[in-house]
Amino acid sequence: MKRTVLLAAGIALALSALPVAAAAGDADNGKSLFYTCTGCHGIEDYKNAYPAYRVPKIGGQNEQYLIAALTAYQRGERSHPTMRAQAESFTEQEIADIAAYLSSLKPAN
Repeated sequence: MKRTVLLAAGIALALSALPVAAAAGDADNGKSLFYTCTGCHGIEDYKNAYPAYRVPKIGGQNEQYLIAALTAYQRGERSHPTMRAQAESFTEQEIADIAAYLSSLKPAN
């Protein structure tokens, strides 16, 4: 009995750690949502206030990576105050839309 309960608990824990299937992203909606991100991520050779840090160009990035990164900012698992504030303003579907748009672009040089 105890073994069965432990096994069931272990399976439940393992299943809860599996990623939830992401909703299909709408690149057209993602393009309009990305507008607010262009100020940092869309300007060629842009540097932010910290001279040693270049803002990454994210066009052409892997869609699943973008979803994971934005979700991590949203949950506070990645620390950057501006990115967290931006990510918190998006729904799961909007994050998928932004990722679909960005992954459809040609990578920046």
